[in-house]
Amino acid sequence: MHITILDGNALNPGDLSWDALKQLGTLTVYPRTEPKEVIERIGSSEAILLNKVNITEEILSACPNLKYIGVQATGYNVIDIEACKKHGVTVTNVPAYSTAAVAQLTFAFMSEAACRTKLHSDSVLAGDWTKSPDFCYWKMPLTELEGKTLGIFGYGNIGRRVARIAEAYGMKVIVCTRTQKPDIPNPVDFDTLLSQSDILTLHAPLTPQTDGIINKASLAKMKKSAWIINTARGAFVNEQDLCDALTQGTIAFYAADVVSQEPMQKDNPLLKAPKDKILITPHIAWAAVETRKRLLDVVIQNITAWSQGKSQNVVS
Repeated sequence: MHITILDGNALNPGDLSWDALKQLGTLTVYPRTEPKEVIERIGSSEAILLNKVNITEEILSACPNLKYIGVQATGYNVIDIEACKKHGVTVTNVPAYSTAAVAQLTFAFMSEAACRTKLHSDSVLAGDWTKSPDFCYWKMPLTELEGKTLGIFGYGNIGRRVARIAEAYGMKVIVCTRTQKPDIPNPVDFDTLLSQSDILTLHAPLTPQTDGIINKASLAKMKKSAWIINTARGAFVNEQDLCDALTQGTIAFYAADVVSQEPMQKDNPLLKAPKDKILITPHIAWAAVETRKRLLDVVIQNITAWSQGKSQNVVS
C-alpha cells in the first residue's frame, strides 16, 4: 500500500515519528501541499492522510486508485463527503482527541482576561515596580471568575469539560445546545444565553445555522461587560461586527484561537480592534505535544483498522 501524507508539518513538524505508518506500506510525506499540487502528489496512492487540504470531486475523479482518506483532525469539512461516497472512498476522522487541550486554552484566555498577567509582567520587567511608591499596583481593573455566569454554546466533549472546570472555579454554568439531554446543567435558549452570560464560550460544530451566529444583532443582546471566547471555528463570528462592538464598547473582550480564514489575512478586521480588548492565538489549542501524540496514535489506529477491513471512526 502506498500512503501519502499531504500536509504532515501540521501534525508532526519533526517532534513525533511516522515510523508506525511505514510498517503498513510505502510512505511519502509532504510538509505542505498547494491546491495545484494535490492530484500529482496523490498520484497512485491508495491512502492519504491530511489535515487541511481540500479534497474535491475533481481530485477524486483524477485519482482512481484512492480508497482511503484519513483526516488528522476532528473536523472534516475540507472533504467532499458525498463525492467520497460516490467514488467508494472511506473517510475517517479522530474525535475527542483535543478535549483537554481546548478546555485548557479556554481557561487560559479567561484567566488572562481576569488577571492580565502579561500586561503586569511586562510592566514589572520594564522597571515600573522598582519605581512604585507602593508595595503593589495594577494597571487596569482585575476580575474574579468566581460567581460569574459562564454561557456554554455547544455541549459536546469540550463543552462538558469546560463546564466541569468552571464549576471548580465557582462559576455559574448555563448551556445552550441543539441536543437536549437530562444531564445538561441549566439549559437555556440562545437569547437567554446571550443576555445572561458574563462570559460566552463557543464549542458547537459549524453548521449553516451557526455560521455567523455572533453578529451585530446577537452582540446587541449581550452585556456590555461580557467576554466572548472562541476556540471552535472562526466562522461563528462576523469579525467586522465584533471589531465594531469592541471599538464602541458594547462588548468588553474577545479571545480566539481561530479566525474566518487561516492563516489570518492582512485585512482581517480583528487586527484593528483595541489591543487591550482582544487576544488571538494562531490555532494552537491542539498543538501540545501530548495532544498531537494522542491524535497521531488514533490516525495510525484508523488506517490500520481500515487496512484490515475493520474500519473505525468512519465519517463516509
